[in-house]
Amino acid sequence: MKKIAVFASGNGSNFQVIAEEFPVEFVFSDHRDAYVLERAEKLSVLSYAFELKEFENKADYEAALVELLQEHQIDLVCLAGYMKIVGPTLLGTYEGRIINIHPAYLPEFPGAHGIEDAWNAGVAESGVTIHWVDSGVDTGKVIKQVRVPRLADDTIESFEERIHATEYQLYPQVLESLGVARR
Repeated sequence: MKKIAVFASGNGSNFQVIAEEFPVEFVFSDHRDAYVLERAEKLSVLSYAFELKEFENKADYEAALVELLQEHQIDLVCLAGYMKIVGPTLLGTYEGRIINIHPAYLPEFPGAHGIEDAWNAGVAESGVTIHWVDSGVDTGKVIKQVRVPRLADDTIESFEERIHATEYQLYPQVLESLGVARR
């Protein structure tokens, strides 16, 4: 059985969807006060948190992550709102075993503000992408994408809500397609 870990920086809504359907070995957050850690506790999922500023440099920070992943024998890392760019230390050990969800139809609107960027560009549709993580920012090979239309009466809030609803459907489908067993 594939062992998965989820990395999240904030709210953790995608983590919650994943953890309700799949056994998650642990969740990691790069913010000690992130709400995802409360979600993990409520779901009885092991959690870890430490911050980049607690280390000499990013390589040391990522070395601590690699140690954690290896200690738990993690097969697949699922980024779910993890707002750090994966660097060479983590990628060097886990390339081909890290996936990311992005709230836009890549390669359109990469980076931290995909929904807002798509909205501001006035596009007729955006979407959700799950892709393999590589050394670029949202440039890895696409696993699966879904388009989300922008409706005539949309506000940025309703558009964002529909994109998140699509994420909650897509992540479990992709995990299953990658051979992660459901609960």
